[in-house]
Amino acid sequence: MSDAVAAGTREDRSGPAVAAVLTEAGFSVTEHVTVPDGLEPLSSTLVRLAEGFCGVIATTGGTGLAERDLTPEATSNVVEREAPGLAEAMRAAGPLGRLTRGKAGTLGAALILNLPGSPAGAAEHLAAVIDVLPHAVALLAGETTHH
Repeated sequence: MSDAVAAGTREDRSGPAVAAVLTEAGFSVTEHVTVPDGLEPLSSTLVRLAEGFCGVIATTGGTGLAERDLTPEATSNVVEREAPGLAEAMRAAGPLGRLTRGKAGTLGAALILNLPGSPAGAAEHLAAVIDVLPHAVALLAGETTHH
């Protein structure tokens, strides 16, 4: 989620960092899209990605305090159920996490995670919750498990 990356004036380094963490954990990365900042482009892209999808949608960028950082608002516009424990765990991953406003929640069978835009921050926040993501996806898929 970046105006500069969408315009081709800056390289996306956080997307590949997140893909590497997910791949290392056994997930398959099926799509990588770049979206300019703005509520409508972000919200509509999340809806499109979640349609008929069971898995994790990880966003990078737009979670800070700058005026154009609208990813949490776009996510709030579309999620059906929030997953605050995931967002809290990601924020607790490091000292700069206290400045992020990222959300986590579900849309259909998709789990949306808002990660920071820096490659290190995105990987750090994702690593904080990667251990529970397989269980979360199984629950979203309707697989019954004993707790």
